[in-house]
Amino acid sequence: MIDHILVPKHEIINSEEAEEVLVKYKATREQLPKILFDDPAIKDMKPNAGDIVKITRHSESIGVSIYYRVVTE
Repeated sequence: MIDHILVPKHEIINSEEAEEVLVKYKATREQLPKILFDDPAIKDMKPNAGDIVKITRHSESIGVSIYYRVVTE
């Protein structure tokens, strides 16, 4: 993982949390935005296609924002 102030925190969520996210947003994995498995922010995590990545961004104006991406090849 890249440790830099401008790179938000990336983490692969477990299958239980992934299911909760999909239910909460009434979405399928195919409907989530994509992130490539060799993206520099996640490639050290050794992600698999279909994993869901949680991205946590911090902002002085809005606080914390959470985004989700599905890993693709």
